[in-house]
Amino acid sequence: MANSPQSKKRARQIERQTAVNKARRSRIRTFLRGVEEAIASGNAEAARAALQAAQPELMRGVTKGVVHKNTASRKISRLSARVKALSAA
Repeated sequence: MANSPQSKKRARQIERQTAVNKARRSRIRTFLRGVEEAIASGNAEAARAALQAAQPELMRGVTKGVVHKNTASRKISRLSARVKALSAA
């Protein structure tokens, strides 16, 4: 348990930042779910639009430190490959 004033303050700050990060992560997952649903529906145009909306959200998560850069790049790469395959089919 935090005893010193400084450690108590850090505990409060961490609590606030955790809530912000949780909201950011949830927002990113919502955008990714939108892409997944568009791919599952088979609508190539909707999937492309959803992916274009999800990419900046994912990269914003990287700059904010919520998601690792390689993780975001991997997700974008795999989703874009699936959208491309959907468009080709």
